[in-house]
Amino acid sequence: MEDQIADLVAKVAALESASGDGGAKVTNTMFAETYYYLTIPLMIIIHAGFLAYEMGASRLKNVLSSGVKNILAFAFMIPTFYFFGWWVYFGFPTGIPGAAGPMGISGIEYANSIAWGWGNSAQYMGPNIADNISGVFFGAFALFACTTASIMSGAVIERIQTVGFIILAVVLGSFAWVVAAAWGWHADGWLVTQWGVHDFGAAGLVHAVAGFFALGVLINLGPRIGKFNSDGTSNHIPGHNMPLTVVGLMLIIVGFWGFLMACVVPPGEGWSWFPDKFATIYGTPITLSSLSFNILMGVAGGIIGSWLFTRDPFWMMSGALAGIISTASGLDIYYPAHAFLIALSAGLILKPCADFLEKRGIDDAVGAVTVHGTIGLYGVIMLGVWGAGFPALAIENAPTVSLMGQIVGAIVFFLLGFVPGYVVSLILKMCGMLRIREGAEIAGMDAVKVPAAGYPEWGGDAPITPAE
Repeated sequence: MEDQIADLVAKVAALESASGDGGAKVTNTMFAETYYYLTIPLMIIIHAGFLAYEMGASRLKNVLSSGVKNILAFAFMIPTFYFFGWWVYFGFPTGIPGAAGPMGISGIEYANSIAWGWGNSAQYMGPNIADNISGVFFGAFALFACTTASIMSGAVIERIQTVGFIILAVVLGSFAWVVAAAWGWHADGWLVTQWGVHDFGAAGLVHAVAGFFALGVLINLGPRIGKFNSDGTSNHIPGHNMPLTVVGLMLIIVGFWGFLMACVVPPGEGWSWFPDKFATIYGTPITLSSLSFNILMGVAGGIIGSWLFTRDPFWMMSGALAGIISTASGLDIYYPAHAFLIALSAGLILKPCADFLEKRGIDDAVGAVTVHGTIGLYGVIMLGVWGAGFPALAIENAPTVSLMGQIVGAIVFFLLGFVPGYVVSLILKMCGMLRIREGAEIAGMDAVKVPAAGYPEWGGDAPITPAE
C-alpha cells in the first residue's frame, strides 16, 4: 500500500510540474508556432485567388501564359527572399549603411548572425532549428513578398516576356518591398522612430509599393495592341471569364484574413511585445476580435461604395479589396464605423481613379495600380487624419501618428515602388527582354510561349469594343 501511495504521489507531482510554468511555456510556444504556421496556407489562398483572377481577366489565347507567370513568380520569390530578402529586412531598418538600431534587433551585424541560410546563422534556419518561430515567421514574410509580385503580375498580363517578368518580380518582392518593410514595419525602422509612420496592415509598404512598381513597369511596357485608338480613346478588352475573375477576387479576400493575422504578434515568447496579450508589429495592442470587426466592415464598405458608383461585379469585388487596403494601416486603431466610412469612400473613388489613369494611356489590365497603389497611399494618409496622436510604437517617449508623418511615409513608399519599377523595366526594354514580339501578341502567348491551349474546344476571343 505504501508503495502504491508513493507512486500516486509521484504521478501527481509530475502532473503539477507539467501544468506549471514549464508546461504553460511549452503550450504557449506551440501556440505561437502554430499561429504563424496557419497564416502561410491562408496566404497561399491569396495566390490561388490571383491565379484565378488573372486567368479570368485574360483572353482565351493568353489564359495559360497568365497562369504560368503567376506560378513562376511564387516559385522564384521563395528562394530569392530566403537568400537575400530576409537579410535586407534585418540589415537596413536604420537606413544605409545598416547601423544597429535602438532596439538591438537590426543592422548588418545582426542580420549576418540570424538571416543567412548558411554558416553560424543556419541554426536559425533549420534543420535543427534552435527556436520555434524563425521558420514560420520567415514563411509569413515570404508570402508577403509573393503577394507584391502577384499584385504587379495582374497589371502586365498579355504582353510581357516571362523572363523579364521574373526579374521584375524578384526586384520587387525580394528587395524593393523588403526595404519598405525594414524602414516602416520594423521597431528600428527610421520611418517609425523618426516620423511615427504606422502601417499595421501594410497598405503602403506592401500594396502601394507593389502598385506603383507596376506603374513604373507599365510606362515602359506600353498598352496591349488594340487598347487605344489613334485619337487617344480607349477600348474595352474583355477577359474570357468574368465569373472566374470575381471568384478569384473573393479568394483573395479569404486569404487576407491570413495576411492580416500574420501582422499580429502573439504574446508570451521571448520575441513577443507582451506576456499576456496580442500586439501589432509595432508593439501597440490589438485583439483578433477587434480586427474581425474592422476587416468585415472594410470589406462591406468597399463593396457598397463601388456598387453605388458602377454596379459592375468586377469593380464591386475590387472594391472589397480596396475596402480592406484603405483601412489596413489603422485596423488596430479604428472603430468599426471609421473602417466602414473609409472603405466606403475608397470604393467610391476606385473607378474614377482607374479611369484617370487609363485616360493617360496606361493600360492596367486589372486595375492593380489603382486598387493597390492609389488606394494603398489613400489608406496610409487617412490614418494620419483619423489616428493622429496615437502612439506609433510601444516604447518610452514613443513617436505618435501624425498627418505629416503618414504623408512622408506615403511619399517614401511611392518612390520605393515606382523608381525601381521604372528603372529596371527600362533596362529590360533596352535589352529587348520586356515585351513579347507583336506577332506573338497577336497570335496569343499560349500558343507561342507555353505552348498549350487553355480551352482547345472553345472558339475565338470576344471582340474589342470602345470603352464607355
